Amino acid sequence: MLREPFPLVEDSFSRLPSQSNIYGLCQAGKQELLAATLKGKVLCFRYQELQHKVRPVAKEVQFTYIPVDAEIVSIDAFNKSLPKRGLVVGITFIKDSGDKATPFLNIYCDYEPGSEFNLESIAQSCLNLELQFTPFQLYHTEVQFAEGSNETVFLLSGHDQRIHLYKENTSLHQFEEQPVEKLFPELQQLPSNVLWLDMLTVAGSRRLSVFGCQNGCVGLALVDQTSPEVLQSWCVQFDSPVSTVQLFPLSSQPEASRLGADKRVGMEGYNLLVTSTIEMAVVYRDVQERGLSWPTCLSESDQWDAVLCALVIDLDFDGEKEVLLGTYGQELLCYKFQPAESGQDGQFQLQWRRSFKSPLLSLIYLDLTGDGLRELAVLTLKGLHILQ
Repeated sequence: MLREPFPLVEDSFSRLPSQSNIYGLCQAGKQELLAATLKGKVLCFRYQELQHKVRPVAKEVQFTYIPVDAEIVSIDAFNKSLPKRGLVVGITFIKDSGDKATPFLNIYCDYEPGSEFNLESIAQSCLNLELQFTPFQLYHTEVQFAEGSNETVFLLSGHDQRIHLYKENTSLHQFEEQPVEKLFPELQQLPSNVLWLDMLTVAGSRRLSVFGCQNGCVGLALVDQTSPEVLQSWCVQFDSPVSTVQLFPLSSQPEASRLGADKRVGMEGYNLLVTSTIEMAVVYRDVQERGLSWPTCLSESDQWDAVLCALVIDLDFDGEKEVLLGTYGQELLCYKFQPAESGQDGQFQLQWRRSFKSPLLSLIYLDLTGDGLRELAVLTLKGLHILQ
């Protein structure tokens, strides 16, 4: 039984020239989205003031060194960690030249003063890296070093059962691949191809890392970032490929404001959301203390085909987070945690669901209009919906 009506209204819909995928949407800066399509085009989506009204504008960005026959696999972007300045965009694609398909990673970054955040300039400044593996998710995270400095890096999963690390070489003004175990010892000797990766910085210069694999394995680790060394690790096996994993605190504590999509929180309990292609979504509670021993299933989450994307946000501003799931069965589901009654465990209950016209691929929550309230961006097979 649904407890609440759908609380959002659709503000706009932008059709894509060709379909995207689960790795095809990212935030670029504070108020812009980049949506990549399989046919090699990248659209920038923002709101602009036109004729005294704020209106949505979708415009193609001409990123260099993406051939016309390329299929884009994944896209990601981040603002460099302070004191560095600039927006970095990464795009993986496969160039099919008939006899052989060649994968690439392009990293775009402009070092000219005044152009570090200009998307049109950044799109012309490309480092083109040929890959020896088929790419999957392109992810960024901020690393803390022992001397107190921070740096944001790219992590790219591939079909070679490895995660590849790309870090900026400041003196050469370019990004280079470095051994992943140097900064991420928890990402060595993986059991299968990683489909989704998430990380969260916790108190004491520690990091929670989680990966979900094609063979259904989920690995979680608590890492001391300064050494770096793995302090504790856990794993659990699902019966189907893991589509997303996401770490989150259950209550909305004020998160430290910083550039990019980094997540830094205090010492309250952390939870882990795991979605897979066949089974119900599961939240593992208080993972830092209890590992993967306290699972709570999200009932009915397997009723609308595979869950392809997920997001944990405080949508109704009550200080408690909601779990949003987007499914191949064209449904957006919202779950909320209901605390335990005497002698029973707390449960996540389905609050509402909304149907779309095509499968849901990706969800991002950001302030597109600049009014201080965030919008929910929903990428589907047909295009980009903005809900307010």
